[in-house]
Amino acid sequence: MEAFFANIASNVDWPEIARATRDTLLMLGGSMALTVLFGIPLGVLLYLSGKGRLAANPVLNAALSLVVNILRSVPFIILLIVMLPLTVLLVGTSLGVAGAIPPLVVGAAPFYARLVETALREIDKGVVEATQAMGGSTFQIVTRALLPEAMPGIIAGATVTAIALVSYTAMAGVVGAGGLGDLAIRFGYQRFQTDVMVVTVVLLLVLVQALQMIGDRLVSAVSHR
Repeated sequence: MEAFFANIASNVDWPEIARATRDTLLMLGGSMALTVLFGIPLGVLLYLSGKGRLAANPVLNAALSLVVNILRSVPFIILLIVMLPLTVLLVGTSLGVAGAIPPLVVGAAPFYARLVETALREIDKGVVEATQAMGGSTFQIVTRALLPEAMPGIIAGATVTAIALVSYTAMAGVVGAGGLGDLAIRFGYQRFQTDVMVVTVVLLLVLVQALQMIGDRLVSAVSHR
């Protein structure tokens, strides 16, 4: 045990660990914000354009579903590589935090959109019918009935998506995105520094646990309003 802690003291660069943790949090925060920004409207559109819904449009629904399913089926590591030219075009680089965010959003937004759509489908039709009976427009039905009623499911979906993004940020280290994943690959794997690998894994586990706890509390708070 003493030898193990001695190895940690000799191999782990704590300032580097701090920078990697910061980069991971920046990637997670930036990509999650954009994922929610794009995912909720996309999920709402998937729901509304479905068969028997308020704005049923089979062609639009089929097209959106095809795009979402394709993006969800592509392994993230392949998506990272395929998107390199587009990432450079969008943000000017494929490296670092900025270079990781576009593929993270493209990988997570379709996944989150499906979770939003599922949450909306679980709402009792009576809620929609009651709002329609009061003369509510489609926009009012969505903003005043559907989204508030589906909020627990939407938040739970955001929690699941955020946890998935943690694993995506770790994989982004393969293409030089930085963060804990990059540190684990460069030092823990390529240089066989097991202690560095252990520290990065523990930090990722702590981050996942923290996200789950925050998500559960938010769901509980919204559900009891």
